[in-house]
Formats: sequence, C-alpha cells, structure tokens
Amino acid sequence: MNNKGVPQSERGRAWIEIDLDALTRNTVELRSRLPRGCELMAIVKTDAYGHGAEMVAARLQADGVESFAVATAGEGASLRDSGITGNILVLGYTQPCDAGLLDTYKLSQLVFDAAYAKALDETGHKLSAHIAIDSGMHRLGLEASNLADIESVYSCANLTVEGVATHLASSDSLDADDVKFTETQMRRFLATVNALKGKGYSVGKIHAQASYGIYNFPELKLDYARVGIALFGVMSHDGDTRIKPNLHPVMSLRALVAQVRWIGAGESVSYGRTFTTDKPMKLATVSIGYADGIPRQMSGNGGVCLIRGRKAPIIGRICMDMLMADVTEVDGVATGDVATLIGKDGGEEIRCEDVAAASGTISNDIVSRIGGRLPKVHTGSVIEIEK
Repeated sequence: MNNKGVPQSERGRAWIEIDLDALTRNTVELRSRLPRGCELMAIVKTDAYGHGAEMVAARLQADGVESFAVATAGEGASLRDSGITGNILVLGYTQPCDAGLLDTYKLSQLVFDAAYAKALDETGHKLSAHIAIDSGMHRLGLEASNLADIESVYSCANLTVEGVATHLASSDSLDADDVKFTETQMRRFLATVNALKGKGYSVGKIHAQASYGIYNFPELKLDYARVGIALFGVMSHDGDTRIKPNLHPVMSLRALVAQVRWIGAGESVSYGRTFTTDKPMKLATVSIGYADGIPRQMSGNGGVCLIRGRKAPIIGRICMDMLMADVTEVDGVATGDVATLIGKDGGEEIRCEDVAAASGTISNDIVSRIGGRLPKVHTGSVIEIEK
C-alpha cells in the first residue's frame, strides 16, 4: 500500500490518517443537498468525532463554513484559541459559574429550560442563546407546548436569543412509524416557532436536521442543518437514506505488524482461550488494541483487518494494546507490515460502518472512541490560521 511518504517518526506503532481533501469534497456534497438559504453548521464536538477539531475546523473555515457546534464550552474556547472566528454553539450543559467562559470566547449556549436560562441570566454576563425545544425526543429542551416557559427565556435581560432548535429522534430511519414520528416532531416544533413569531418574538435561526435529516427530509427549509458524522464521509449505519450520499471517508486507521509466526492445531489464542485453532495457522500480532479505540467485541464477530491488500480475520480477544489476525492465506506477511483497520489497501476497503456493524454499534461511537494517544497524520492542504 501507499503510505503517502509519511515519516515513520510521525506514525509510531499505530496512527490515524486524516484526508482533509475528502473533508472538502464532503462539504461540497452536503451543501448541494441543502435548500436555498440553509447554512451548514459543522458539528466538531469530541475532537471533531476523533478527526482533530482544530485542523478540521480550520479546513472547514477555509472552505467557507461560518457556523460550528461543540459539546462543551471548553471545546469552543479551544477552537477560538486556534483561530476559528465563526459562530460557535455549545450544545451541552455549561455550568452557570462558567458563564464567563461563554462570554469571553463569544460562544452561544443552547438553553433548555426556564430555570437554566434564569441561572445564566443572573450571572450578569451578556450571552447569546439558542432555545432548545423538546418536540418528542425527551433528552433536553423546553416542552414544545409550554409557551410560557419558552417566553420566559426572552425576559432574561442578559440573554439574546439568536436561534431556536430541536433534535429529531428517528430521522435515520425510514420505517413508516419512525417517519411519522419525525413528521410529528417537526409539526410540533414549527407550531411553537410560529406561535413565537405570532407574539412578536425574534426566533433567529431555526434548525432541526442532522446528517440523516438532510438526506431523508430534504423538503425541510430551515436556516441551519447541523451536520456531524456525514462531514467525515460515513453514516451512523448502512441504509435508511432516501437519497444515496456521495461521501468520502476522511479517516483511515493503521498499525504495524509486530510479530508473525506459525502455531499448531489445537492452540488457543489470547485471553480466555475463546479461540482455538483447528489446523496450523499463521498468526500476525498487530500493535493496536482497545485502548486505542478498537472495540473489544469486534473479535469473533466478523472483524477483519487488511494486510498486503488482503482481508485477515481478527481472532481471539482483542487486548489493550494488541490484536491477533489470521494471515494464513496472506503471502509474505512480515514484521513491520502495515495493517489497516479502517480504510483502503489495494483493492480492498474496510469502512467505518463495517467496523460498527461487527461491534454492534454505530459509526459515531467508533470514530469518537479512537484513541487520543494515536498520532494524527493529516494529508491534503493543511490550513494555518493566524491567531
């Protein structure tokens, strides 16, 4: 495989490759799906889903993206420190005692109940807020039908409402009941928005769609589409989109083979002796494990890696820092070869969705857990922002 000239000193025993040019192609694709007047809000929480928030946000800003969202005020502050100048919305809870951080770094805060709005208001900091409306997901938000509580946010002297949002619980499903539920959520949300407008309140930017909402409910004409996982060229799981996404995976995950050897028939492999050979087997030990974000449950459930352009089944329990693969059918495997856990090698590819399926989870979980101790090697045009 082509390692694109990445020096060994940058890679170490295992590494993440981030293709920034693929990120740009995905941004173009996603924008092409938005109705006129709808702006892409890039979700770059959790270190941009494990892709490196500062580099990703810098590239997106260079590509004209002006709105971002994060999970915490600390994440937003880090983006500001790295040179990001666009709007940054904090989607998660910020303690009122940390309102100064929101103020200093000019971050908008999602406000999800009347008491929280009042507590932020009483800090005395002049803050930008988006109101979260609970239209049926029941995670965070002011009840859509409780107009009095929603109006109370507008009475807070130190909060300026710049947007109203909801979150769709089942927009990633085309099951008839789920589609009906999504449509019900949108009716509730828009009824609340229209009621506020009817009373003379400024609602600012309205937003509800996430990655799947763009492809499954393109008829919705809102001001923002909050795009997370799709930016990175994957979807949470296969299928369930009305429009087939034309996306390009941004992340590849690779590690070095540490040892290759033959073991005999009847030998067990790894902890717990959960795998026993039924014939002689050539075994490769790969220098990556669950501490690096490889799901432990992937072994024995169809998990594979690519070595020398061939698929090699992962066998035995995945260890903290290593895993074992059956390379009996792969010619010439040697210490120092590259194993691909996510990405392409020759004519073969392992997608993030494949790893998620073999682990009983979703792609968001996979990319978000991939270890912080692994170096990130960025390819494509790396943007330097003047701070």
